[in-house]
Amino acid sequence: MSFLTPYAGLVSLLVLLPLAAFVVGEGARRRVTALLRLPEGGRARSAVIGTAVTVLAALLGLAATQPTLVRQTQEHVRTDAEVWFVLDTSLSMAASERLGSPSRFARSQALAERLRNELKEVPVGLGSITDRAMPHLFPTADRATFVATLRRSMGIERPPPSDGFSVLITALGSLSRLASDNFFSPSATRRLMVVFTDGETKPFVDRSLATLFQRPPGVKTIFVRVWKSDEHVYAGGAPDRLYHPDPRGGAYLRALASATGGHAYGENEFGRIVETARRDLGHGPTSVVAREQKRLAMAPWIAALTFVPLGFLLWRRNV
Repeated sequence: MSFLTPYAGLVSLLVLLPLAAFVVGEGARRRVTALLRLPEGGRARSAVIGTAVTVLAALLGLAATQPTLVRQTQEHVRTDAEVWFVLDTSLSMAASERLGSPSRFARSQALAERLRNELKEVPVGLGSITDRAMPHLFPTADRATFVATLRRSMGIERPPPSDGFSVLITALGSLSRLASDNFFSPSATRRLMVVFTDGETKPFVDRSLATLFQRPPGVKTIFVRVWKSDEHVYAGGAPDRLYHPDPRGGAYLRALASATGGHAYGENEFGRIVETARRDLGHGPTSVVAREQKRLAMAPWIAALTFVPLGFLLWRRNV
């Protein structure tokens, strides 16, 4: 349990003044009763009222501290390895077999989430690529943050490409940014980039890719082609006549994998993707990280309990 505002509990001390006044008044009443030789009574009543006021003050003070039950788990996280998942968010990734069926991008999201679950100990980041590579989430072991970013922050043309309204936008050659622009932590000596794309890219020739990705400590690559030949991009409920699936994407990805010393797979080869990723990452040292799983605010429940002594005091006032 943790207290979000522990010093707010001092509000319960405000009850000391009226409670002291109540005690002084009770003492005066007893002295007058003794002088007049009246029957002594009401001590039990006074004690009950004092207790009710004290309990009310204690509950209000406790509620003011905002007690919160926190459930935490411990995870072992690799300290020498990081992975980047890069999803193609160009318009062609909106293609699907039928209107309403899962798009290439939706299938990429599902594959990325499945692969993240297989690499539990390794921090994973998220990036997107259109005509440029953009980071969305730097490598983290927090699965909830990963899923929230993947499902809520990433989408087709989010952000939009900077290259106007060209039909063919994706430039896979811009993936070199991941190897050259410090996307990985300096402590990460095992580095892996997994790209989910349809491979429909602008032709490129970049002989520096091999140098960039193989420069120590090196970045291993896996290219996953999410593509079917009979898919269409739908606009207004009808196939977009400007879009035509490009069958050359597979060859482009194989050439890119060869240039970077990596591997290229189809979306239905998930087992091989996992096997290659684990082999590329190998084994390494881990550290224990406490991960918050769930929070339960207790203040509303405690505040509700204050109605019990308060209701009792109001009732006694009218008796």
